[in-house]
Amino acid sequence: MTATPATPVTPVTPVVDEGLGNTSWIVDLGDERLAVVDPARHPGPYLAAAERLGAHVAYTVETHLHADFVTGSRELATYGASVIAPADGELAWPHHPIGGGDAIDLGGLGLRALATPGHTPEHLAYLLSDGDRPVGVFTGGSLLVGAVARTDLIAPDRTVDLARALWRSLHDEILPLPDDLPVYPTHGAGSFCSAPAGDRRWTTIGEERRTNPLLAAASEAAFVKLLLDGLGSYPHYFAHLREVNRTGPDVLGVPQPPPGLLGPEELRRQVADGAVLVDVRRAEAWAAGHIPGALAIPLRPQFASWLGWLVERDQPLVFVVGADQDRGELVRQCHEIGYDHLIGELTGGMAAWHAAGLPVATNPRVSPGDAGRGRVLDVRQDSEHAAGHVPGSLHVELGDLPRAAADDLGHVDAVMCAQGERSTTAASVLERAGHPGVAVATGGPEDWSAATGNPLETG
Repeated sequence: MTATPATPVTPVTPVVDEGLGNTSWIVDLGDERLAVVDPARHPGPYLAAAERLGAHVAYTVETHLHADFVTGSRELATYGASVIAPADGELAWPHHPIGGGDAIDLGGLGLRALATPGHTPEHLAYLLSDGDRPVGVFTGGSLLVGAVARTDLIAPDRTVDLARALWRSLHDEILPLPDDLPVYPTHGAGSFCSAPAGDRRWTTIGEERRTNPLLAAASEAAFVKLLLDGLGSYPHYFAHLREVNRTGPDVLGVPQPPPGLLGPEELRRQVADGAVLVDVRRAEAWAAGHIPGALAIPLRPQFASWLGWLVERDQPLVFVVGADQDRGELVRQCHEIGYDHLIGELTGGMAAWHAAGLPVATNPRVSPGDAGRGRVLDVRQDSEHAAGHVPGSLHVELGDLPRAAADDLGHVDAVMCAQGERSTTAASVLERAGHPGVAVATGGPEDWSAATGNPLETG
């Protein structure tokens, strides 16, 4: 998680989680006090900002019950922060409930809650004012940069009604605000909670009015159709986190220790007892030699999303980690999505496994041009595949592959994504389903086209 430069409104600073695609916002209230809107679970960035400013976190503000990350408000409450959250969210832990139209004086600056159901039923946006002058609006999962948030995370039979509610929320509460007012959304580029968006983290009301394709819809019905037509799949763990955030996540404290160390035999015993073995090393290291049956998810900003897509939240986890990889980052990403049952990692890594004389599996890595000579399985998202793929390739989204691999996929020679990381995960999923040794393409369809001179197929 990295702090990015401040936005044009001086007291507001973003903290961005590039992997999950979310932004939490630090508001300097003056008088050595800060407020944080939609904090992520690990309090480190907010405590560091407070120390840097000689301040403390006085408030945390929740826009809605998050499905994609564990709230950090309960963690920050242990440092003295008061939690402000939607009353309709019915949080089962201490907070100040607030509803649409309610205002809170933060001492100089003020917040007014705007009822903006749509992304979730209880959703609130918050208008930040300096006296009578509005200086920003925190839109959470309603209005985003070039997009709006999805409405299909609650239940299939509520998706359309929530989309209609979002249309009304935008037009009744958000768009009447001044054109030059800065908009600070929580969801953004890379978030599966949003409809497709760009890489900017903040915007203005006027900019969105001019350029947001969903706001250009001529009617509520047109908006609903455009929104729903653009929705893709999302990680399976989203089904659980709203309730975790409602009932209250465990308080972790900081800093978090890395997982414990396990010898080869202890690791084998843990796996035999039901732990999932996750190999987080780089793609090329996994292909060169790995423990048979290990699920390969290279540690990178998107690690948590794929862990939450492919592993159930209540399963214990054991790891193979590279010598130069950041154990703290691994633990942070697991905790960020509520995966707290971390047993340990293989001590000494694969060198210890080799020294114990235990079985090792390998997978070839091939160029995209060579991969295209056989039957290719493309594991990118539907929208990526539709934009251009190797002609005749089989397509299954990576998140759906465990289920599809249990059926009859037929023979697969190579797996392909865009850069080789998702395809590495896919090869490990196929191995776990009884299809070992599948080749991993080191690039994607564009690389195949450049290598062969052949056009991609679209649609």
